[in-house]
Amino acid sequence: MAAAPLPLPPGTRSFPLPGGHVTLRVTMGDLTTSPTDAIVNAANEHMLGGTGVDGAVHAAAGPALLRACRALPLLAPGVRLRTGDAVLLPGGTGTLGAAWVVGTAGPIYASPGESAPLLASAVRRSLAVAAAHPPIRSVALPALSCGVYRYPPAAAAALNMRVLAEEPPPV
Repeated sequence: MAAAPLPLPPGTRSFPLPGGHVTLRVTMGDLTTSPTDAIVNAANEHMLGGTGVDGAVHAAAGPALLRACRALPLLAPGVRLRTGDAVLLPGGTGTLGAAWVVGTAGPIYASPGESAPLLASAVRRSLAVAAAHPPIRSVALPALSCGVYRYPPAAAAALNMRVLAEEPPPV
């Protein structure tokens, strides 16, 4: 039997993507209560929790998420995840609505030429990591890099739509 559709918050807008099997839904809300299988966490290269979205996700997931992050191997001093990459982690045992967290490190905005490829990579890698884990059929993606990392929200939204239209995710 097919799963019941997820409830959509008021104000949600839906966009069918090329290929017809994926619909992008845009909404505002609390990522930590998203009724999806996975959420994408706007983390940083350290992967040890932080402020903003990252802090909220860690607070909701509980200590299991931080333990999973600390278990990631160091790629360089203090770096567990390179900017533009993503990793799948358990959602923890707290109040997080999703069973899985895809940690990604978006870029600190410098210029479109420098930052856009890294943000596009963070989006692509996040969705690819989620798609590689078959139980995940729905993913909530925040406005990566748009807070303290200063990526212009309109430019980030346009880039996200372009990435999703060019390479519709299988989740």
